[in-house]
Amino acid sequence: MAETKKMMRVLAGETLPTPPIWMMRQAGRYLPEYRATRAQAGDFLSLCYNSELAAEVTLQPIRRYGFDAAILFADILLVPQALGADLWFVTGEGPRLSTITEQGDFNKLVGRDDIHDHLAPVYETVRILSKELPSETTLIGFAGMPWTVATYMIAGRGTPDQGPAHRLMQTNTPLFEALLMRIEEATVEYLSMQVQAGADCVKLFDSWAGSLKGDAFHKYALEPAARITSALKARHPGLPVIAFPREAGEGYVGFHKATGADCVALDNSVSPSWAAANVQKDGCVQGNLASSHMVTGGQALIDETQAIVEAFSNGPHIFNLGHGITPDADPDNVSLMIETVRAAQTV
Repeated sequence: MAETKKMMRVLAGETLPTPPIWMMRQAGRYLPEYRATRAQAGDFLSLCYNSELAAEVTLQPIRRYGFDAAILFADILLVPQALGADLWFVTGEGPRLSTITEQGDFNKLVGRDDIHDHLAPVYETVRILSKELPSETTLIGFAGMPWTVATYMIAGRGTPDQGPAHRLMQTNTPLFEALLMRIEEATVEYLSMQVQAGADCVKLFDSWAGSLKGDAFHKYALEPAARITSALKARHPGLPVIAFPREAGEGYVGFHKATGADCVALDNSVSPSWAAANVQKDGCVQGNLASSHMVTGGQALIDETQAIVEAFSNGPHIFNLGHGITPDADPDNVSLMIETVRAAQTV
């Protein structure tokens, strides 16, 4: 059915008159139906591990908006939990984890092959979605990249500058690199199981890649993306991979070729015209409307959406936000964005 799926065609390198559309965090708190389902689940983690309800919230934005792709509802921190870290969420503040700051902490983690029982509900969610999604809708599996996941495991929470992870990188490089490798190995296994369960493609989220500079970006963002992509494609020939090294800046240039990714997702700190000239020349790009437009709406949303579609019209492009939609977004602005994209025939 891949040939009927617009997003899969674009991931294969085709330029379409109207780009396919989906949004990061499209299943989320801005939707009243999501809030109702989350209340039914009881809490965020319970929702992630309830296969039926996780599938339901994944399907909600597809029913409401007719997006061209659905992304599995889960969280990047399920992998560290599967590896043995304690994970909980504090209302209004976000995730908390037990920390990995010394060798004894690392030694308590399990191996890559011991994660699947814990993550079995996620794979079941994928199986449900592969049956229930419309035939034209692409199903995206995903995982966090090792650096980004490690920043949470080292600090025990999100931090403004990923300082604890940078310090461990400098003060105990062997431990730091061992942790990243453990996450990398688990990520390959996790994503491979998602593909076996029915995911059409996968996305690698490196949300904090921008805080890695110079050689560190190459070693801890680019090289893991290349190894994970290579391993997945070896197991699943033809699998499309989307890489998102957020706020990579000049690091976006050449990322397709260096990693083997079929598509590079862009945040909105780079202009579409720059990205078209420097990144899209190597393959499909995804992005990159500022998520703030989903809050403010109006003519500015229309103008910027049209400008992005036009800038990327000469090559394969998946329309998306530059980061996840926020809880204060207006659902009507999402409709306006979609209408604007689909009205812009560019080729």
